[in-house]
Amino acid sequence: MEIKITRDTMSDTYFDALRIRNEVFVKEQGVPYELEVGNALEEATSIHFVSYDNSLPVATVRLLTTDSLENALVQRMAVLPDFRGQGLGVELLESLIDFAQTHGYKNLTLHAQLTARGFYPHFGFIEVGKIFEEAGIQHITMEKAL
Repeated sequence: MEIKITRDTMSDTYFDALRIRNEVFVKEQGVPYELEVGNALEEATSIHFVSYDNSLPVATVRLLTTDSLENALVQRMAVLPDFRGQGLGVELLESLIDFAQTHGYKNLTLHAQLTARGFYPHFGFIEVGKIFEEAGIQHITMEKAL
């Protein structure tokens, strides 16, 4: 398994991330494409991680950063259906957490879909706040201090 990281929204790695997100969020979950991609500024200021299995892009996550190194948002975690249950999400999230720690971030926040909320406590994320709806899907905010 290889994980590539990019900030370049014109790179092949970024386009691979978009294809995975389109497959999982737009096609599988019915999220409108406009909501899924978000705005261009968020895409450009994010760090995109893509996991490859024999050169095939199979999973992705992005880290939306801020100018301060206090907080960053973990977003758009997606694994293609045929590759779920193989530990790819674990490797990808570990890579993102290592990256955030190495670059001095203090806290990570994410909005976990309720169906995935049990995945994140293994990495030290704790639930905060109340359940809310985003893009027609129920979520819970989770945070982790680094």
